[in-house]
Amino acid sequence: MNIPKIISIDEALKIYYTNTEIGNKEITTLFGTLSPATVSKLKKSAKEEMNKRDILSYGMHKVNTSVAFEIWGIDVNDLEKRRKKLVELKLLH
Repeated sequence: MNIPKIISIDEALKIYYTNTEIGNKEITTLFGTLSPATVSKLKKSAKEEMNKRDILSYGMHKVNTSVAFEIWGIDVNDLEKRRKKLVELKLLH
């Protein structure tokens, strides 16, 4: 599956650290405007991995944030390093 590019490092970190589970709203905030089919495919890939790991979801239409980010290739530690460097270079406040 083709994973869309995140819109913003800050938004990605905010979503990661404020949500144990994410749904359509958070996914479109993370990646921008997506078709319902793409959102569904993203959630399906995360749900499949959750099932493999026996991780339950509390929200019927939501997926575990940590699993989703991992499956989608979003490395939170890397994002934090990049954000820190942008701040050091005064390219971000």
